[in-house]
Amino acid sequence: MNDSQYIHLSHNVSNLVYHIVCPSKYRRVIFDDTVEEHLKQICLAIELRYDYIHFLEIGVDGDHVHFLVQSTPNYAPSRIVKEIKSLTARQLFAECPQIKKQLWGGQFWSDGDFIATVGKNQGKQGTKYKQLYFNI
Repeated sequence: MNDSQYIHLSHNVSNLVYHIVCPSKYRRVIFDDTVEEHLKQICLAIELRYDYIHFLEIGVDGDHVHFLVQSTPNYAPSRIVKEIKSLTARQLFAECPQIKKQLWGGQFWSDGDFIATVGKNQGKQGTKYKQLYFNI
């Protein structure tokens, strides 16, 4: 995971970075160190599988996760969120079976999410932003 770069495609150049927040179902506190590590490994695998999803940062709080994701304008932010939520949920249930008990065997993510675009923050603003949401 690194800083955003300009992505050069055949007909455009872009630097789209999204701040995505996904809460767990019922806002349950399920993200411990083990789940966090599994989540980060799954996100790296997603990045290898999908060329339009690049994780810049992942910050875990007790009941939600902050993703800083870079993508291209060819894909809607809602599609990116859908891919991340579905793939991570399936893998986390398989790798961490204790989570299913905490969530009563149901869904992993809440139906809602938060998404905002992030500018190419420089200097103190960028550092403050990352410290606030990603504990860096």
